[in-house]
Amino acid sequence: MAEKIAHTIHPVKLDDTPEWNTADVSEDVIVADKWQGNTIDRSEMRMLGRVQVLRKYLSYITGWLLAIGWQGAIVGLSFVAGTIVQGLITLNNPSYEPQPWHGTLLVIAAVAIAIGVNVFLSKILPLAEIPILILHVVGLFAIIIPLLVMAPKNDARTALLEVTNGGGWSTTGTSFMIGLLTALSSMMGFDCAVHMSEEVKNASRTLPRAILMGASINAVLGYICVFTLCFTMTDIPKLLDSSTGFPFLQLFYDVTGSNAATGVMAAIIIITLIMAVVSEVATASRQIWAFSRDDGLPFSRYLRRVRHGWNIPLNALWVSFGFGVIIALINLGSSVALNAIVSLTISALISSYIVSIGCLVSKRLRGEAMPPSRFSLGKHGLAINVIALLFLCPIFIFCFFPIATPVDKETMNWASTMFGGITIFATIWYVLVAKAIYRPPVLIQNRELQGVDEKDIHSNVQEVGEKM
Repeated sequence: MAEKIAHTIHPVKLDDTPEWNTADVSEDVIVADKWQGNTIDRSEMRMLGRVQVLRKYLSYITGWLLAIGWQGAIVGLSFVAGTIVQGLITLNNPSYEPQPWHGTLLVIAAVAIAIGVNVFLSKILPLAEIPILILHVVGLFAIIIPLLVMAPKNDARTALLEVTNGGGWSTTGTSFMIGLLTALSSMMGFDCAVHMSEEVKNASRTLPRAILMGASINAVLGYICVFTLCFTMTDIPKLLDSSTGFPFLQLFYDVTGSNAATGVMAAIIIITLIMAVVSEVATASRQIWAFSRDDGLPFSRYLRRVRHGWNIPLNALWVSFGFGVIIALINLGSSVALNAIVSLTISALISSYIVSIGCLVSKRLRGEAMPPSRFSLGKHGLAINVIALLFLCPIFIFCFFPIATPVDKETMNWASTMFGGITIFATIWYVLVAKAIYRPPVLIQNRELQGVDEKDIHSNVQEVGEKM
């Protein structure tokens, strides 16, 4: 991970745009304003901004949706890891009765571990990802091989063509679309690397390749896992009624007949989930830091500060920890509210994808030239963008559906209310405060056109460094 630049830059004042709020150099320094990367990266961003469809408000609301989505993802993954631990305890000790406060403490523990790794081990985090990737791949085969060898099998027709409508919906199609949301959650997060782009060399070439490679590898592994489960889950009602709360834990136990083997297989999943929380924390903190640097959030002056000697946005990390703890405490009063917040994660991230891709489609359909880049989808770009929108838009709608019928206050999916409330609050904040101070990334990049070149920047960095 490239070392981040810690200094203060005083950009050129553009029209009525307020200058950056700078911190006292003797106490805090603000990380450089989007000048990391190389000249080509900045040039490509600037060229896209000259005729930018994603205007100021869309840029602002997308930042809010991403902020909420990534913070919710931290809690969601931590909650899954914690409840799997509770499921293992139940499997090994049938007299154990899970309590809400048990789950809350486990969620807080997972978030605390992730924060600790990001604070104290940030410099070696890229190296730590390598053994986790190995565990991710090797661990999958360590799980599916025993299932394929030892489990009784469904026939091909049952495994591939039989559909179970367990939600009581009037049509199988509706049940399928709602059930798809669970699988979709594993497809979220490929844009994690994008939010780390200012710490990546040659980001415009490296990140698209990393995203495609990650998506391709996980697509192959995901299909292998899905087909394995479809053929080995022969008694679905029994799995759904498992006291562990997780059908896959019951499946592991039924196949192996061993608590120890089930624990090892589950441990692979738990470790992978916790490391995913570590990555989510890194992403969420950088997103908050970058958005605050543009004055998009309340208390942005505090959130964008990076203390001298630290190469991480520590204040933003504390926000992620505080958000995780507060949301985890909600579980003490209502698991329904916690589930709504977790559901909000998917809808918030999907909506941000829809806005971003929709702007690109609009630009392409109007015949506007796309800027040259070192990575391009070429002539297939428009088709891929349109297919992505056709997939995301209906999924976004079903994000707000309850899991099953009949619907009451306990089974209702309240994510729609929370999504609307957050959007309304963000819009009000924009009208009253942020509209006057928020600087979208395009405006910041275009300051280079106002006469600020790299020589001026390096000179400014050196001057600030000498003062420090």
